[in-house]
Amino acid sequence: MNPPSKAATGEPKGYAEALAELEKILSVLDGNSVDVDALATQVQRASFLITWCRGRIDAAQLQVDKVVAGLGDDE
Repeated sequence: MNPPSKAATGEPKGYAEALAELEKILSVLDGNSVDVDALATQVQRASFLITWCRGRIDAAQLQVDKVVAGLGDDE
């Protein structure tokens, strides 16, 4: 397996894209033919994507909390 392309090393366009890439990496790592030379790169990329996804989830949670808090202001 080749290292990720330059496009694959940047930020994903969205959560769904990041999740799909993580699933692809997991599938490769679960396989019997893991390229040891690319292993560290794949693990680093997965770590980046997990952190990025957590940030998106946290940001969404903050937005939801603000909307829910604002609902009580109308009463």
